[in-house]
Amino acid sequence: MVAVPEAFLVAAREILGTAAEVVAGGADRVASVRQALAAAQQSGPGIDAVLVHDAARCLTPAAVFTRVCDALAAGAPAVVPVMPVTDTIKRVETLRSPCAAAGGERVIGNVDREQLRRVQTPQGFAVEVLEEAHALQAHDPITATDDAMLAERLGHEVRAVAGDERALKITHPLDMRIAELLLDDATAGGQTR
Repeated sequence: MVAVPEAFLVAAREILGTAAEVVAGGADRVASVRQALAAAQQSGPGIDAVLVHDAARCLTPAAVFTRVCDALAAGAPAVVPVMPVTDTIKRVETLRSPCAAAGGERVIGNVDREQLRRVQTPQGFAVEVLEEAHALQAHDPITATDDAMLAERLGHEVRAVAGDERALKITHPLDMRIAELLLDDATAGGQTR
């Protein structure tokens, strides 16, 4: 099931053909997932797990999908692929009267990065967990940047599996250049994802 903006429905259906069903997404990520989940449930019974994947992470290797699916098959109610945080992380506060030359924020502390992880997709869920999470979100919305946050809100355990640097989120021009280099490398080496 692929959710796309309504303006791209026809093009997406032409590109995907019979490989996937295409539905109109919503105004944001949560609404788009809700639309796709509803369409998947209507298309046939028996779905016991769902993967939610960002199109912006189009170079995610197949092995990441396999790790998420394996964790779901082993009984995890929710699964996210993660990568360690390698930068030093600081807590800051915005200054009331910032001096532009001196910076508009000041450091107020450090965060231990040993317990921090960057989260990627696909995120996997037992279908009842994702349905329950989206039902609550529909009636009592919170700001959520991924579906795992919605599952966590209900007290479901979210397991972490290894992600992959190639699963970068392409959102800025530099990300596109990195993606081009990765694709060039894969093409030159005859590799596939």
